Amino acid sequence: MIELLKKRFYDNMLRHPDIIWDIVEDRLRKNSHCIEILRKMEDSGGEPDTIGFFGSTDRLIFCDCSKESPSGRRSLCYDDEALKKRKNNPPSGSAVKMASEMGVELMNEEVYRRLQALGEFDLKTSSWIETPAEIRCRGGALFCERRYGTVFTFHNGADSYYSVRGWRGYILV
Repeated sequence: MIELLKKRFYDNMLRHPDIIWDIVEDRLRKNSHCIEILRKMEDSGGEPDTIGFFGSTDRLIFCDCSKESPSGRRSLCYDDEALKKRKNNPPSGSAVKMASEMGVELMNEEVYRRLQALGEFDLKTSSWIETPAEIRCRGGALFCERRYGTVFTFHNGADSYYSVRGWRGYILV
């Protein structure tokens, strides 16, 4: 997994121009549990890579950098509450539960827009993002996508699901 991440790191230097690989590798080796999480992200189509440091901390953000929403994480409603309320044709699961089981956080709007500043993602798909409680308690959930050269944040019923909507996650290492 480290060799795969190293290759992706060097193939995509625009995502992290001020970081050297030795720092990344050292951080991963000191946090070996994160390697298994990154493997799960990879296995579900996420193509994880670092996009730099988290705010003013020394923690690296690793997130899903696949061109489209990860293929192994689509056709899901937002969370288990929505899944339970879905009486007809329920999906196989929820984005929030899958993220939790994987050991990652759902991207929030800030991280999603940071990723989008580094390239063009979700041109044909969309991704559920972390939804504020005041929206979720009213039955809604947020998702993002890029269309017409612009990143949009939209809302939908949390129980909705589409074959082109998945979710993106991240971890701090």
